Amino acid sequence: MKFSIGGSLKLAFRPWVEGLENIPADGPAILASNHLSFSDSFFLPAVLDRKVTFIAKAEYFTSPGVKGRLTAAFFKGVGQLPVDRSGARGAGEAAVKAGIEVIEGGGLFGIYPEGTRSPDGRLYRGKPGGLARVALATGAPVIPVAMIDTEKIQPPGKVVPKLMRPGIRIGKPLDFSRYQGMEHDRFILRSVTDEVMYEIMKLSGQEYVDIYATAAKRQIAEAEKAEKAAAKAAEKAAEKAEKSDTAETTGRPAA
Repeated sequence: MKFSIGGSLKLAFRPWVEGLENIPADGPAILASNHLSFSDSFFLPAVLDRKVTFIAKAEYFTSPGVKGRLTAAFFKGVGQLPVDRSGARGAGEAAVKAGIEVIEGGGLFGIYPEGTRSPDGRLYRGKPGGLARVALATGAPVIPVAMIDTEKIQPPGKVVPKLMRPGIRIGKPLDFSRYQGMEHDRFILRSVTDEVMYEIMKLSGQEYVDIYATAAKRQIAEAEKAEKAAAKAAEKAAEKAEKSDTAETTGRPAA
């Protein structure tokens, strides 16, 4: 996948990279990145010599039929690990377990602390569960990463990607080994996560919003719903007014 998809991505989009020297040549590390586009999980591994393992929902690996098998093969090929989101704590516990396994195997574990893609290009509050718990349970360094302009390549609703140069900035490793073994202290988890998000903000230049991206998406969806309802109400009012005007002109009662 690195030679096929990765090579094609680099040839077609020519991503620029800063800070490659901050990626260790060997040994475990956590790559904590902002999340602007589905393509983030392809551009970052494409510019690195080492394999990066991300997590993906288990449904990508268990869908039936030929399409399901091809999808599963694709996600396995690009280094994704299946995560079962069922149960009381779902993906959070599964992500932590998967991350620890990758780190204990000496690999690079990629994670998006925001938990989902940014709905508007801004940087949102990091979730303290996966990132901080894996870091504190293993003592692995956390390397902040900023994806630049990847959301402009294929905006929502666009089928054909736009050929342009995205960027990747890789920051210096952050050492949280002083907190190792304290992965169940919620105040420490919050502090570690906020420190990582601050470094990502500096690298990306994004505006920071101190709410979760999932909450922002709900607010946007509710606003869009309210806007549609208002437009529909205005349309009905206009139709009623038009019928009333017609009735006055013809002398017939409005329906």
